[in-house]
Amino acid sequence: MQKNSLQTILYSTAGIAVMLVILIAFNFIAGTARTRLDLTQEKAYTLSAGTRAILKKLDTPVTIRFYCTQSESATPETVYLKGYARKVEDLLAEYRQVAGGKLKIEKYDPQPDSDAEDSARLDGIEAQQLAGADRFYLGLAVKCADQVQAISFLAPSRERLLEYDLDRAIVRTENPEKATIGLMTPLPVFGMPSNPMMQQMGQQGSQPWALVTELKNDFNVKRVAMDVDKIDEDIRLLVVLAPKDISDKAQYAIDQFIMRGGKLVAFLDAQCLADNRQQNQMMAQMGGGGSSLDKLLKAWGLQFDTAKVVADMKFKMQLRGRNNEPQEAPAWLALTSDSINKDDVATSQIDNVWLPLCGAFIGTPVAGLKETVLLHSSRDSQLVDAMLANFSGENIMKEFKQSGVEYALAVRLTGKFKTAFPDGAPQEKKDEKADTEKKDEKKPEEKKGGDSLKETKGDNTVVLFGDSDLLYDPFTIRRIDSPFGAMSMAMNANLNLAQNIIEQMTGDNNLIAVRSRATLNRPFTRVKEIEAAANEKFQSEIKRLEDSSAEAQRKINEMQAQKKDKDQRFILSPEQRVELEKLRKEEGDTRKRLRQVQKDLKKEVVSLQTRLKWINILAVPLAVTATGILIAIVNRRKTSAK
Repeated sequence: MQKNSLQTILYSTAGIAVMLVILIAFNFIAGTARTRLDLTQEKAYTLSAGTRAILKKLDTPVTIRFYCTQSESATPETVYLKGYARKVEDLLAEYRQVAGGKLKIEKYDPQPDSDAEDSARLDGIEAQQLAGADRFYLGLAVKCADQVQAISFLAPSRERLLEYDLDRAIVRTENPEKATIGLMTPLPVFGMPSNPMMQQMGQQGSQPWALVTELKNDFNVKRVAMDVDKIDEDIRLLVVLAPKDISDKAQYAIDQFIMRGGKLVAFLDAQCLADNRQQNQMMAQMGGGGSSLDKLLKAWGLQFDTAKVVADMKFKMQLRGRNNEPQEAPAWLALTSDSINKDDVATSQIDNVWLPLCGAFIGTPVAGLKETVLLHSSRDSQLVDAMLANFSGENIMKEFKQSGVEYALAVRLTGKFKTAFPDGAPQEKKDEKADTEKKDEKKPEEKKGGDSLKETKGDNTVVLFGDSDLLYDPFTIRRIDSPFGAMSMAMNANLNLAQNIIEQMTGDNNLIAVRSRATLNRPFTRVKEIEAAANEKFQSEIKRLEDSSAEAQRKINEMQAQKKDKDQRFILSPEQRVELEKLRKEEGDTRKRLRQVQKDLKKEVVSLQTRLKWINILAVPLAVTATGILIAIVNRRKTSAK
């Protein structure tokens, strides 16, 4: 008996030891492999194909020096940053695993007055001054040969952009030369210096737009004047933003730039809200009107009406109206993935784009050009007057009529482009008096067309947007104060989209998929469909009420006109009183129905949201419980069988 007990104890101890060894070995192997299960729909925690392509093609060893202060202080800020640092380490370990022997990770703890701190300063890593703690370092430097690219501070607010920031630093160390892009616009996108006289009047200068700041991180950005007659040879890509009143001479310069192989990204507009330079305050709020490249668009087979914007009941936004009350704005579009091209590399991961008062491109490209629609409206849309759309969305919703057309809001044209100026450079308008004096003078015969280029040698690319306000800071970023200083938070994916397009046009496609994963939206599409259906019913009720009221008022006016006695023209007859009572009763009934529609709408939306909430809360516990019960039943059956 004692022998059996001893054997049982030995076997149990050996079993526990074996299980402990197996568990330790499994954890060690799993920790080395750095394999994890990513259940997010957008695979936010899985290295993208672009990252893998960049790491696989490394032909020169790259070293990443990761700096993180391991202080003993436990303030909320340091605890939060250390937790984020562990996420960075996990990502770096995955990078090393994919890159093989071409990527080396070095970790440093830059304590005060240490060699690690000196190294951090030399690499450009900035110390953060936190409350209740010494200098705190959290950054990294990427070194390839003699090139070093530093991320001075790994801000937690850019966690979803961390993979892109790392990839960009690696690419820059291998290709340190920045491409040059030109930016042509009449808007103050580069900022306005502060004028001492204007400061006395309470007016300050303006900072550069976030677009310009971001582009300068990746490119050499050169300002191009609106009256230019030739685009500089070193410019690879030209970005045109709200080209209001652009001259034929400048359009000719753009045309010849395209003919010689330069690429173009143009942000046109039907009602530019960012152009608020009018002296009159009311006119400033209305925006600066439309802008187009009419000569070029006509040569490409497209049309862009600067007097019309797209109103869409499916993608309408809600703005603050009078007294800060919510107001429906069908001409302010908040596009979701349903209206974004998912087959294009630049937009495949974009799903949240705001377009305030956006115009549409219509027409068919000429022979030799292929059109790819990047952004489009839903079929529940129509074109409305651009000026009226800027005041109130109420009238648009009342008179809304579905067109059944998916309007193109952003397009890409590829192929061989032909010049829009077959006769050469446009002649400048001369003074009439000078023309009269030289009318009889014999002019030397000029060669028609001059030396202008007529067609691109190979395929080229042009991208056109129907809105420029999508890049205006108030519509793209939200500036907030934080313990780490002023921070900018993206409200949508507008800047990501613009950067994706520009980066794609300048030749590097691997970074596009990485950045576009940064801002993702999860809209309640079912809720929006319910709201759209209820709104349609609601608007039809309003229309019926207005028509009924107008008809009743017309009958009253006719009865009043039949009164011959002027002294009694304001005294209602029995017929008129009956008609008025009928009208009042009908108005009261209609208002009740409208209130009931609103109650039903709110009830259905709240019910749907409640169901989704409980499904999210209970799905995992119920699944675990069901699995446990199933395992228990199986084990019980096995035991019973023995």
